[in-house]
Amino acid sequence: MDPAKSLEKIIVSRTRAKLLRVLFYLPGELYYVRQLVKLTGEALNSVRRELRNLEAAELVESEWRGNKLFYWVNQNYPFFQEILSMVLKTEGLGREIIKNRQRLGKIKFVVFSGKFARNLPRGKDEVDLLVVGRVVLPELGALVRKEEERRQREINYTVMDEEEFRFRKKNRDPFLTQILLQGRVMIIGDEQKLIDF
Repeated sequence: MDPAKSLEKIIVSRTRAKLLRVLFYLPGELYYVRQLVKLTGEALNSVRRELRNLEAAELVESEWRGNKLFYWVNQNYPFFQEILSMVLKTEGLGREIIKNRQRLGKIKFVVFSGKFARNLPRGKDEVDLLVVGRVVLPELGALVRKEEERRQREINYTVMDEEEFRFRKKNRDPFLTQILLQGRVMIIGDEQKLIDF
């Protein structure tokens, strides 16, 4: 099943599902109504109605700037992290990794850093993406390059096999510890299993 279609099956309104995918793909970005119409491919009135519904639920906020009304995600919304996680699995790199999992090798865990998930700038030594398993690097590299073009920013990623991950975790490797201690979004695998692994 296509991950993007699964979000549309859970969310009753197709327009609302598309809006959530756009708004949560790059949280923190501001969008005006006509821009959201273009990005979703939905009718203007449908987009306006769903934005009113999302604003009434306090999931999005809005503000007039000049003569345009801009909308953005309310990152203090109680279910922000859960919706963000769902969207990152149905859009962009997360979707492509899930869709191409068999071609990428035997993957145990795929983790986006919290900063990458929220589209925030990272420090020069921070990692955006951690992949644990036996990975076909050229396949993963092609997916990452495609996402770099889409986001217009470099993606810093690290790949480890399970043995190296266990060894570095057991020896409290500072690099791996930093990755595990910062906020994260699991794309493949269970968060508790990642910590207990």
